[in-house]
Amino acid sequence: MSTPKIKKDPYAALRYKEFNTFLLLRFAMVFAWSMQFIVIEWQVYSITKDPLSLGIIGLMEVIPAISMALFAGHIVDQKEKKGLLVKCILAFSVISFGLFLLTWPAVVQDYALKTILYSIYFLVFLGGLVRAFLGPTIFSLLSLLVPKKVYPNAATWSSSVWQIASVVGPAVAGFSITLIGVHWSMCSVFACSVFALLALSQIDKKPILNPKIGEPVMQSLTEGIKFVFNNKTILGAITLDMVSVLFGGAIALLPIFAQDILKVGPEGFGFLRAAPAVGAFLTMIITAYVPLSKNAGMKLLGAIFAFGICIIVFGLSTIFWVSLLALFFSGVFDGISVVIRQTILQLKTPDHMRGRVSAVNSMFVGSSNELGAFESGVTAKLMGTVTAVVFGGSMTLIIVAFTGIISPSFRKLDLRKDLEEHENQE
Repeated sequence: MSTPKIKKDPYAALRYKEFNTFLLLRFAMVFAWSMQFIVIEWQVYSITKDPLSLGIIGLMEVIPAISMALFAGHIVDQKEKKGLLVKCILAFSVISFGLFLLTWPAVVQDYALKTILYSIYFLVFLGGLVRAFLGPTIFSLLSLLVPKKVYPNAATWSSSVWQIASVVGPAVAGFSITLIGVHWSMCSVFACSVFALLALSQIDKKPILNPKIGEPVMQSLTEGIKFVFNNKTILGAITLDMVSVLFGGAIALLPIFAQDILKVGPEGFGFLRAAPAVGAFLTMIITAYVPLSKNAGMKLLGAIFAFGICIIVFGLSTIFWVSLLALFFSGVFDGISVVIRQTILQLKTPDHMRGRVSAVNSMFVGSSNELGAFESGVTAKLMGTVTAVVFGGSMTLIIVAFTGIISPSFRKLDLRKDLEEHENQE
């Protein structure tokens, strides 16, 4: 009788102590990372007043994140996960402290603005290196904290915590810029990384499940890539999400909308930046009670299509509350996409390949946020800000419609059988 109980229990994953600790440290890291990105975006645009500079921030992070992703996935599958995560958080702490110094007028008053700007870009670049390892490590560690039959519920709660932090981080960033300044806001980011380290100390070391320890790097990477490209469900899910984020990346241009179009200042900027995450978080809380496994393919296609419409509405709006609602509902539909995609990855990835599959996923989806930022910055420079956002949303609609037409098997994707198989394993 234990299997039906877990199946209906929306708090199944929360009944494992180490998973709760994991949620705390994940909250701290996502909060710190999202807050840091917002503060740096605001600072860089304030210095340059150039939309392209916002795109460069994304480019500086995505280059190392993509180039190192596969190698990072190999390392994650070969090494103990807690130790790797400690190193990732320590590296992030050093970067955040460096940005704290670079945004402190008392420290950089004698430096040229270009020197400060290039130094910020350099630290963002280093952050991309850290991120290449951080994502696969967290993805792999999560699977070691709960039984397989609880994976979907754990993925939902993990994604929900990610969204909460994504809500609070940007909102706090917007207000803290006004109240305590950019540099002290960065000090708060550093404090969060220290808290994450303390939380991680409460999780025990985990066994390495990869039976091919010492496998040559190229052989390992080739195996990971082949697995993803041969699994049409995983490949379809991450590709679809990648293109939607790539072309629907209006978030990168929010400083321009807040300062020049909607004229709402840093407080309004914080609300705009938090609105998508609020919508996504509420959606994920609901999905803990109402699973999305039935007709998952059609739900994923529909959610990303609706996301594209919201981006177009946001781009055309000149009224703050309309823009806020458009971003909120873009988060609602993005939340549906995230839950379905994370469930697909957790259910269909073997334990010994989680690092490499997560690395490929980060190349497709995680890095598409930064590529989307660069694309938005370039198109805004060439077309104008509003036209660039509408163009991105329109491209999302076209790609989703094209995918739905050419891939009937993806439209018919249903995850209920996979869930039943995992639940019956224990």
